[in-house]
Amino acid sequence: MKYTVLTLFPEIIDAYFITSFAAKAIQRGIIEYKAVNIRDYALDKHKTCDDAPYGGGPGMLMLSEPLCRALEACHVKKLGAGVKSPRVIYLTPSGRPFNQGLAQELAAEQELVLVCGRYEGIDQRVIELYINDEISIGDYVLASGEVAALALIDATCRLVDKVITAESLDEESFSGGLLEYPQYTRPEIFDTIKVPDVLLSGHHENIRRWRLEKRVEKTLLYRPDLIRRGRELGLFDKETNNVIDRLTMAEGDKNE
Repeated sequence: MKYTVLTLFPEIIDAYFITSFAAKAIQRGIIEYKAVNIRDYALDKHKTCDDAPYGGGPGMLMLSEPLCRALEACHVKKLGAGVKSPRVIYLTPSGRPFNQGLAQELAAEQELVLVCGRYEGIDQRVIELYINDEISIGDYVLASGEVAALALIDATCRLVDKVITAESLDEESFSGGLLEYPQYTRPEIFDTIKVPDVLLSGHHENIRRWRLEKRVEKTLLYRPDLIRRGRELGLFDKETNNVIDRLTMAEGDKNE
């Protein structure tokens, strides 16, 4: 997997890749990255990359010329039938929501080209000419497109084959439609709170059942929408559905 990030602040991207778990993946040759400074493709000696939007309004807009020149330098072609080009993503609050399913889809790509917006965003014509996808990491507005790009990179990079062990992905949040169960490590007692006895028992089947119940319990509490969606899509096996029914009934009895 290769990440090509177009940005006005490449040092933000560099800092991530030299300090995170991605650094080890780079050393092992599993992933690579390139931070492209859009200012290097500006047309004037002042490296201007923004201007006032047509029609008025507050803020500034990123200019189309430097950004398009930077994209072309990264071997990105204009959109069109039969044109082979890397997948180009613009991070924007107005894009489609980013989630684990989309992260898995993107992790299968050979290269992702990420465009980091600033100010009031980028000229619409750049989007129409070069952008394959517009993605939002949440229903809020950031000043920095780099932060959004790094969230997408962090979520997808760990899913690339051999970056981390496959076992680490099996029961984490969103796998199988549920959130992850609570985790504990040493010491056995911390501030009067003891590790649940079942985790100290060495009984693997009891531990498995406890973890499943806690996954369902947490998902019902924080993300009941995931339970509804999982049932609609048939993601849960009989045991999981029985746990959901039992905990839901118990909660209903408690509220009566």
